[in-house]
Amino acid sequence: MTTQTAPTTRRWWALAVIAAAQFMVIMDTSIIGIALPKMQAELGFSQENLTWVFNAYVVAFGGLLLLGGRLSDLLGARRVFAAGWLTLLVGSVIAGAAGNAATELIGRAIQGGGAALIAPSALTLLMMLFGSSPQELTKALAVYGAAAPAGGTAGVFLGGVITEYVSWPWVFYINIPIALLVLVAVPALMPSAPARSGSVDLLGAATVTAGLAAAVYGIVRAPDAGWASGETWGVLAIAAVLLAGFVVIQSRRREPLMRLAIFRAPNLAAANIAQLLLGAAWVPMWFFLNLYLQQVLGYSAFPSGAALLPMTTLIMLGMIVLAPRAMQRFGAKPMIVTGLLVLALGLAIMSLVRPTGNFWVDVLPASLVAAGGMSLAFIPSLGTAIAAARPEEGGLASGIVNVSYQVGSAVGLAAMTAVAAAFGADQVTDIPELTSGFSAAFLGAAVIALAGAGIAAVTMRAQATESVPERV
Repeated sequence: MTTQTAPTTRRWWALAVIAAAQFMVIMDTSIIGIALPKMQAELGFSQENLTWVFNAYVVAFGGLLLLGGRLSDLLGARRVFAAGWLTLLVGSVIAGAAGNAATELIGRAIQGGGAALIAPSALTLLMMLFGSSPQELTKALAVYGAAAPAGGTAGVFLGGVITEYVSWPWVFYINIPIALLVLVAVPALMPSAPARSGSVDLLGAATVTAGLAAAVYGIVRAPDAGWASGETWGVLAIAAVLLAGFVVIQSRRREPLMRLAIFRAPNLAAANIAQLLLGAAWVPMWFFLNLYLQQVLGYSAFPSGAALLPMTTLIMLGMIVLAPRAMQRFGAKPMIVTGLLVLALGLAIMSLVRPTGNFWVDVLPASLVAAGGMSLAFIPSLGTAIAAARPEEGGLASGIVNVSYQVGSAVGLAAMTAVAAAFGADQVTDIPELTSGFSAAFLGAAVIALAGAGIAAVTMRAQATESVPERV
């Protein structure tokens, strides 16, 4: 079934399932935020290692995305999409039933592996369904993009409700019925593509995943071990060697996991850098804003989730209503640069949080400014990154842009966790010190967003204002 032959109604129902995939992938990164304090108490996590409940998912997700994209191109996006949902279901059962920290992290890593199959195959299916019409593709990307903040806030909101009124394992069990419904819908709605001959670079997948994991571990451990310690630099050196080895492997393979020449496509590398820095600024903001609401302002789980609804509503409206129109009028580059600048401004304002603050002064204004920046930058950078590749490499391009965002998220959160700890966030019983650490993390995220705006301004080529860049 192709874009031309698929009935219109069925295509838009298929888009709803694809958007649900994006919703779930992002929800699983955020739903644990409000449950973290109870998980910490029951499973024995330390304050420093608590971020690994997030990072175990993100490292597996980011490290295996290229493999997911390659499998999508070889085996067919529909098969990989279904396999990803089945894997996510298994991981959710393990994470919910965990009785200790180690089992919890294993479950989260399996969830991340499932998401690594879902995300690139979902974008590939979207391109198969809507790629022949730039106007429809922009609308489809807007719906897909809006599902991300919706999933983020739904995760926080549902996490609050579940944590307060049920129990924290249900933040994982909630995935099970949704996954089952999607698995039933996939055969009827999703276009199929024949399998293609080719090999899978398992060595490359293992190398890039291990390299990413080592990099995040080194940064997270640095505040305890010391930035100048042999342990920190040894782990970071191992990460650098593994990631460099991945690049060498890709340059020598006949059928690499990631064809390096793909980055010659105009604006593909620049758009991926923008996505990387967008994730590195946005995700730490979500993580530490949740902690500020609970640990400093004293919000319980449900009000903490509700406090983020205005920000998410603005992002969704911006992505669905504003972004497509602005793309047609201004083009991708001005929107990406402006969006990152506005995000940096919102984060800088958020860094002014006070130990005796309140939602209306310390959270709402800054979060709305940051949300405006995210809604401007996300769709143009995502659309540019996936539309620049050749059609037969749609899975690879989808995998790369997801890797960029998730690597940025993991490394950005690890780095800002280190910054927060250095400025007092490790003192959980001292509210002024805790607030100082959160403030430093917000300011650090603002610097990342500002750097992203500068890099995008220098590296992106200006293009004619159109819905989506033409494929190369």
